[in-house]
Amino acid sequence: MTSQVSSPAEQADGTVPGEQRKAAGTKDVRRLDRVIIRFAGDSGDGMQLTGDRFTSETASFGNDLSTLPNFPAEIRAPAGTLPGVSSFQLHFADHDILTPGDAPNVLVAMNPAALKANIGDLPRGAEIIVNTDEFTKRAMQKVGYASNPLEDGSLDGYSLHPVPLTTLTVEALKQFDLTRKEAERSKNMFALGLLSWMYHRPTEGTERFLKSKFAKKPDIAAANIAAYRAGWNFGETTEDFAVSYQVSPAATAFPPGVYRNISGNLALAYGLIAASRQADLPLFLGSYPITPASDILHELSRHKNFGVRTFQAEDEIAGIGAALGAAFGGSLAVTTTSGPGVALKSETIGLAVSLELPLLIVDIQRGGPSTGLPTKTEQADLLQAMYGRNGEAPVPVVAPRTPADCFDAALEAARIALTYRTPVFLLSDGYLANGSEPWRIPDTEELPDLRVRFAQGPNHTMDDGTEVFWPYQRDPHTLARPWAVPGTPGLEHRIGGIEKQDGTGNISYDPANHDFMVRTRQAKIDGVDVPDLEVDDADGDARVLVLGWGSTYGPITAAVRRIRGAGGAVAQAHLRHVNPFPRNLGEVLRRYEKVVVPEMNLGQLATLIRAKYLVDAHSYNQVNGMPFKAEQLAEALKEAIDG
Repeated sequence: MTSQVSSPAEQADGTVPGEQRKAAGTKDVRRLDRVIIRFAGDSGDGMQLTGDRFTSETASFGNDLSTLPNFPAEIRAPAGTLPGVSSFQLHFADHDILTPGDAPNVLVAMNPAALKANIGDLPRGAEIIVNTDEFTKRAMQKVGYASNPLEDGSLDGYSLHPVPLTTLTVEALKQFDLTRKEAERSKNMFALGLLSWMYHRPTEGTERFLKSKFAKKPDIAAANIAAYRAGWNFGETTEDFAVSYQVSPAATAFPPGVYRNISGNLALAYGLIAASRQADLPLFLGSYPITPASDILHELSRHKNFGVRTFQAEDEIAGIGAALGAAFGGSLAVTTTSGPGVALKSETIGLAVSLELPLLIVDIQRGGPSTGLPTKTEQADLLQAMYGRNGEAPVPVVAPRTPADCFDAALEAARIALTYRTPVFLLSDGYLANGSEPWRIPDTEELPDLRVRFAQGPNHTMDDGTEVFWPYQRDPHTLARPWAVPGTPGLEHRIGGIEKQDGTGNISYDPANHDFMVRTRQAKIDGVDVPDLEVDDADGDARVLVLGWGSTYGPITAAVRRIRGAGGAVAQAHLRHVNPFPRNLGEVLRRYEKVVVPEMNLGQLATLIRAKYLVDAHSYNQVNGMPFKAEQLAEALKEAIDG
């Protein structure tokens, strides 16, 4: 993954180091090594589309990048209000980077609400491009501005570019047969064109995208392309933008290969498809739409040509019930959801534990409890995944660490489920799901062989010499039971939620048998083969270990780089397998005087670490719906080192 390659330390204040200047006609071009841009406006202003297109062109140009979409939970939040602000942040560079950046160098604010909601994140000297047409008295009063911030001197510490985006867009589209309201909708494309000029982004891909997106409405496509070109030309000709910027491709950040930009949910969907192909099994998804997991359902539904079947159920319970039935029938079965859906699926997950069938439960975590923060991120479902079922119902838990890593995590979850005949939790979150980064497309030869052998005939000989099929006759190495496809002659067997007799699978209320089966199911999970934990301890003299899991990888690694760049010593380890833990985890923890565990919850992994290893793990927690900032973590780690 590109996010794992070392690079120069990121600056704490979000400014761009290493500026150089050269002449380019009548305007200067400054070379930068990285930039952080945030597009912000109403949820109907197309900020996510604008950011996505800028990201796609940046990826095609060859920069390393990381994104942070941030949008309201409402489909159409109240226009012009602070809760209705939608934003998209993109960090791109000529070297390996890990996070979407702490503070934007450039803010594009489409209205007063967007400016007020985001101005607090900008460092002094940052550039602000504002749509002056929206700064009406009523719009400013709606968000609490007593005076016009563009005129009262409150923005004197920034490089302010007032641009009448709406007026310029409408003027550029006069030749088209559009109402003023229809023309105004293209102002995001005007802004995209302007930013594309400022940062020397390619344009061909965006124009192809617009032609494709509006193929059935060629006039709308032509209008959006015209607005996009007008924005580019405005940057080229206006005196307000005397400088453009160039960020070279990240030539040394990527191992050789073919790359594309990918979001976590898309990578996860591709990983599931790859797993089904490597297992030579049809893929079945039983799902109910829920933010932020729905994109996986949408994507998988496009791939019937790969033997994928998607079932949009009437509710969460039906979705997992259908998936478990598909697992019984011999498919690679998946159900996708978020925290509230996991609560509804818990009884069927327990049934899957009892039936000992492979099933992937993909939980894209979000802020809770209850409906909580549907479009914000959190890591607070860990204990739910570990223990959120009645009885002793152990389930392996796998957590990806970057958007691109979601592909490999899906393959790993499938490997465990198929090998050990068990449901497996795959814990992603909203930050990974919606964020994106470059991903090297793997060769099929690199992918693991996940093929399984179904039961074909009798596997047990009775005392009288009769050969029979025992559905709970276990593999001595994995403790997995045989997987018998319904309809196979001679392999008829009973399934259900009541406790099974060891071997035969018959209903059993015998206390000793129940004790044996509970301990055997636990031993099977404890015996799952997972790689040892790798520790990054540059000089081997660190006293403090920072231990993370899941999506905290990027901010933690960026913070560690800052500490080391300032001469500090700190070790880092990151968990992909949260249940079972890597076998060397205890030994790793005992090497260090202090262990710090940053989490986007109130200390769930730290609780598990303390309980299992009797280590005084120090929690560093955040539950505000946003990912950690690298500088914030660096300060916390510095205190731990100095303390």
